[in-house]
Amino acid sequence: MATNKTIPERKDQNPAACWSVEDLFPSDAAWEEAFQASRDLPEKAAAWQGQLGKSAQSLFDYLTFSENLNLQIEPLYVYALLRLDEDTADPEHQSMHGRCVSLLVQLDSASAFEGPELTAIPDETLNEFFAQLPALEKYRRFLTKARLEREHILSKKEETLLAAVGEISRGPKDIFHSFTDADMKFPSVVDSQGEEHVLTNGTYISLMESSDRILRKNAFSALYNVYGGFRNTLAAALNAEIRKSVFFAKARKYPSVLAAALYPVEVPENVYHSLIEAVHKNLDKMDRYMALRKKLLGVGHLHMYDIYAPVVEGECGKVPFEQAREEVLASVRPLGEDYSEAAAESFRQRWMDIYENIGKRSGGYCCGAKVHPYILLNYTDDLKSEFTLAHELGHAMHSYLSNKNQPPVYSSYVLFVAEVASTCNEALLMHYLLENTGSKRKRAVLINYFLEQFRTTLYRQTMFAEFELETHRLSEAGETLNAKKFCEIYYKLNQLYYGEHVVHDQEIAMEWSRIPHFYQRFYVYQYATGFSAAMALSKRILEGGEEAVQDYLAFLKGGCSENPLSLLKKAGVDLSTPQPVEDALAQFGELIEELEQLLA
Repeated sequence: MATNKTIPERKDQNPAACWSVEDLFPSDAAWEEAFQASRDLPEKAAAWQGQLGKSAQSLFDYLTFSENLNLQIEPLYVYALLRLDEDTADPEHQSMHGRCVSLLVQLDSASAFEGPELTAIPDETLNEFFAQLPALEKYRRFLTKARLEREHILSKKEETLLAAVGEISRGPKDIFHSFTDADMKFPSVVDSQGEEHVLTNGTYISLMESSDRILRKNAFSALYNVYGGFRNTLAAALNAEIRKSVFFAKARKYPSVLAAALYPVEVPENVYHSLIEAVHKNLDKMDRYMALRKKLLGVGHLHMYDIYAPVVEGECGKVPFEQAREEVLASVRPLGEDYSEAAAESFRQRWMDIYENIGKRSGGYCCGAKVHPYILLNYTDDLKSEFTLAHELGHAMHSYLSNKNQPPVYSSYVLFVAEVASTCNEALLMHYLLENTGSKRKRAVLINYFLEQFRTTLYRQTMFAEFELETHRLSEAGETLNAKKFCEIYYKLNQLYYGEHVVHDQEIAMEWSRIPHFYQRFYVYQYATGFSAAMALSKRILEGGEEAVQDYLAFLKGGCSENPLSLLKKAGVDLSTPQPVEDALAQFGELIEELEQLLA
């Protein structure tokens, strides 16, 4: 049978569709030269030990050195990461990335004195330093934040030991990505006409969005049969990741891994818990949506392989990259000329790596860098890929504006706000597409897609967050987590979130095994809170005029110069309350009602 899509090798990609790694280094050889010139940085960092509290000038000089050191290391790491992700099976780039990670671990070990020395400076002495050297004011926010964690900074000897464990601690995540991106192979799957389709981690969701139910079922079964065949290996990797997080939380005297993840970024734990509570209170809306989906698909039983299928056929169809680019750029025009021009420049300067190739890392991400951000895509000419482009460009513009307007010490925004700009871009794109269609059916297609964003981002990511919370609590209680336990927890949550109108196929119990964000502790809840904030901010941008736009741009330019809740509050949304989440869920209910009316 003929395959409908062939995945090329990296060497066969069109260079114009590949990111401009040469903006970092012109060649691997140039990277190697810069890497060798950086080998003595750990030694230089270690020479500052015992100097930080001696004088205002000494403290200022060290912080300036540290800031410049990060500027030297960043391009080395980013280049090695990008080259590896182009083809995760390439041994040369595996080596480059591994050596770079080793250098970072050495730097962490050499700089392990920083935390203990900064926290050991008495408040009175530090106040005198600020008075003696006004230039030190630049680092006040950094020092204040660093000293918030006094209770969790250990002795120099202990900090050195924890830093040395850093390279080993990457093991579970590295194993997961190498295994699922490079080593795991999937069979081709056939549709109702007997035609074969390539199944990969990158093509899976596109196949699940097909109108061909036989193809969806075959892709669903094939993917989870492969993952299920390695359930014990994948469970061992995830258990190791969770146990690692528990170890570091206990070592730093945090009461839990959740506290260890949220306290350093100044997010109260009640934000996490109130998100789950708000979603639980609104599960009736998900139940209503599943009932509507079942009705519109005209199926006797709604299976898990049916929940991505479009319930409205037609009109959006194929979305070539060139079309997506123009529509995304048009959708962000409400953010002003400067923003729009910088966004357009991202395409001209090749910030992004667009199409899938064999061995390429799956999914999509944005990696910030001083030269400019980089975006990994696996674009597949559909509406979802268009929204992924808008999403990752939102991340990129956030990084670009933060880098442009903040000194390096404050240019990196914390994870809690990371998903706000990206999802706001998606909301603006949705508004643009809805405003520019006169077709009732196309509007229904877009609302169907928007409902899926609510389902996959607000509901599904909260379900992931609850899975993380439960598995970490069990591990903290001393329980060893295995494949059976992971499947048990995940399957029960799937039943809770998707309700009685769905057949909970047993294969879905394995879904935990393919979620890469579980290897970044307590990250996924931020998709849901970020989505809620973005819904509020996009509405304010479109309705609030120039003042609302400037408030939002100030947030994008803010980096980590203030705590995340304060930055968001100035932009016009207060995530210290459940109101943004509840408002977003109310909008979900309104969209369900509109779709029901459109298709009545």
